[in-house]
Amino acid sequence: MAAAEIGVIGLGVMGANLALNIADNGYHVAVFNRTAARTEEFAAAAGSLGDRVTACATLEDFVAAIRPPRPVIIMVKAGEPVDQQIAALKPLLEANDIIIDAGNANFRDTMRRFTDLDGSGLTFIGMGVSGGEEGARHGPSIMVGGAEEAWNRVEPVLTAISAKYQGEPCAAWLGENGAGHFVKTIHNGIEYADMQMIAEVYGVMRDHLSMDAETIAAVFSAWSTGPLDSYLIDITADVLMVHDAATGRPIVDVIVDAAGQKGTGRWSVIESQMMGVPATAIEAAVAARSLSAMRAERAKAHKRFGVPGQQNRREGQLVVDDLEKALLAGKVAAYAQGFAVMAAASREFGWNLPMATIARIWRAGCIIRSRFLDEIATAFTETPDVENLVLSPAFSSMLVETDPYLRRIVAEAALNGLPVPALAGALGYFDTYRRERGTANLIQAQRDFFGAHGFERLDADGEHHGPWGGQG
Repeated sequence: MAAAEIGVIGLGVMGANLALNIADNGYHVAVFNRTAARTEEFAAAAGSLGDRVTACATLEDFVAAIRPPRPVIIMVKAGEPVDQQIAALKPLLEANDIIIDAGNANFRDTMRRFTDLDGSGLTFIGMGVSGGEEGARHGPSIMVGGAEEAWNRVEPVLTAISAKYQGEPCAAWLGENGAGHFVKTIHNGIEYADMQMIAEVYGVMRDHLSMDAETIAAVFSAWSTGPLDSYLIDITADVLMVHDAATGRPIVDVIVDAAGQKGTGRWSVIESQMMGVPATAIEAAVAARSLSAMRAERAKAHKRFGVPGQQNRREGQLVVDDLEKALLAGKVAAYAQGFAVMAAASREFGWNLPMATIARIWRAGCIIRSRFLDEIATAFTETPDVENLVLSPAFSSMLVETDPYLRRIVAEAALNGLPVPALAGALGYFDTYRRERGTANLIQAQRDFFGAHGFERLDADGEHHGPWGGQG
């Protein structure tokens, strides 16, 4: 059998589908899984692609099956398992072989691994992959961090297996060391916010307007033909239409309202705080998932406080129309915050992240793919040095149009006790960002009062202290 051109370690859902994608694009791929039975199972199910797959029982056989210099993709659980896999590979690989970590790694771990492998003769790439099972099999969005020379060596296969948007590959080199995994982390933070805001408008329709799942599905289906056109809107319409075989009810009505999370959302919030960049919509989405997990406490609180009765209902369609525009405004905030965090990290780590390119490779394959991202790519192309996405001409106009609807929905939700934390976070962000003189002057006075931290004056340079009389 001919030597493999690339290898994949880890045959879980993502790794298996990525390997099949590679084979489907004409490359011979070697595969290995820690559990030999899984490797055998994968090989048996490869079907017509089997002649381009070499299933290996040992790591030694796996390395030997790949033609040097070897590109090896690791698709295992993030954290210690990646370090263990790298440690097992190192003695078997040769100079100029490339280890590609394609899992959801913390970018700080990725940067450490670059340092750990320095001088080993091996090349390392941290690669963010988005698109879930379907994307891995048929074309994900691929975000590469590492030496540009390493990207050039693997670019043909990665662009071949990536999603395509109007024929353009959704794969790109984004910068040195941890750049790819950082961008993937922020992608997931934006994803959290997007999903949360969708859930919030669903909640308004369900709990305020008393709409059933199928009626709400029709709303999302209609929205998918307009400015909200996206993968997440599409699948929302789809899942709302599915009925549970056991009960006959819409399946969303029998699913426990506790959302899981694997860490990337939290990391995006942590990094936004580390960079000193507000990401209020993303922060609210992560907090909402944590609150959703507190089911026992929420049940006690419900028993103690109840929920407000629904008042001041406007005609349903009026609210639905407002929800569409409010959701669009919230999306602008979430994406603006995410790109602002990436811009800060780019400066911090010297990555020179290409914002327009990031938006372009997110247009297909990834979970947040949408028409919206094409507009973002255009905005960053036309105004590459814009301080914030909301200041670009297209998005400024979009906010002027949608802001009143977001304001109305958040206000009505508050009056009726409907939780919309991400939408409210977006509104708070807009209102704070656009106000030239805010209220932090009082906070600085307080800080100086109790801690002598000093403050700046509007009418004089330098650091000043207040006449507090030694209080605090």
